[in-house]
Amino acid sequence: MVCPYSWDMPGGVQVHIRDLAEELMRRGHSVSVLAAADDDTPVPPYVISAGRAVPIHYNGSVARLTFGPLSASRVRRWLADGRFDVIHVHEPASPSLGLLAVWWADMPVVATFHQATPRSRAMSAAFGILQSAIEKISARIAVSEEARTVVVQHLGGDPVVIPNGLYVDRFTGVPPRPDWRGQGGTLSFLGRLDEPRKGLPVLLEAWPTILRERPGTRLLVAGRGDVEEIRRGIPPDCRDDVTFLGGVSDEDKVAMFASSDLYIAPHTGGESFGIVLAEAMAAGTPVLASELVAFRAVLDEGRLGALVPVGDADALAKSALDLLADPARLDQLRHAARVAVRRYDWSTVADDVLAVYEMAAAAGTGHGHGRFRLPGR
Repeated sequence: MVCPYSWDMPGGVQVHIRDLAEELMRRGHSVSVLAAADDDTPVPPYVISAGRAVPIHYNGSVARLTFGPLSASRVRRWLADGRFDVIHVHEPASPSLGLLAVWWADMPVVATFHQATPRSRAMSAAFGILQSAIEKISARIAVSEEARTVVVQHLGGDPVVIPNGLYVDRFTGVPPRPDWRGQGGTLSFLGRLDEPRKGLPVLLEAWPTILRERPGTRLLVAGRGDVEEIRRGIPPDCRDDVTFLGGVSDEDKVAMFASSDLYIAPHTGGESFGIVLAEAMAAGTPVLASELVAFRAVLDEGRLGALVPVGDADALAKSALDLLADPARLDQLRHAARVAVRRYDWSTVADDVLAVYEMAAAAGTGHGHGRFRLPGR
């Protein structure tokens, strides 16, 4: 597998690759992951460093990518030494390791597309450069229908949709932390604090209304970023009820969900799936999210979680207050989500990925224009 982003900077794509690699190894497969990382960064034994990454503005965020002579040399050596049956590249259209790997691979290539930017001028402008690589892809995966639409519109082909996965059982049975609980209820948010598209400014705009109407409510904010700058933007009488957790470990993330009455996802765009929603659902934490296409799909148009208009702080505050005041509704969402989230468990998702690997291996190289069907679909 080829990871496009820096391994030492947590992100949804890195976690997806890590969990898929470990699930495949648990099943007896041999897996090697090529990723950007400083040479002195501790990485799992199955991860091979392709050199240091540099920050690049990409898809409304700052991605840490690597692309240069040193990386190119390591990609070629990795391919030559690996004797791989299949190469699985994530985000092959980004200027990173995946593109280099596709160019030089002489074995079947599977590509997963995570991005869901509806209109990408960069992708359209670079199509001529990308075309020689894209034509070598034997099978394509999109993590959602929205991501699939981006691929079809900009790169062609007809990807099969396989969602991001998670280990559902790892999110259950964890007790709440008393010091994270609020007498009026507990809300939580997870996302990089310096990315406006994650929606923290919308949530903080709604926060004074929530706290005024429901005193004693606590807000947990997890994610990396300049906490002091954000704290200064909160009205003084509302600051003490916000707890900034910083970058959290997997264990602390689960504990945060367990301590929350409601998980808030106020994102404003650029989301192709929404794995954090599925994680909250697995933990039994009801979800309140903005009406992004990807989030509506995960929450089954509101059956599995509440939805509010994108960027509407007043609607967010009202919906949060209504839900906190309605324990029966919260229980209904909790139980429905816990059943539905099983479809994202790696026991199912990895089966689908392996089916694509088998079809790609059977098709050989350079046959990526057809539509692959997963067994039973």
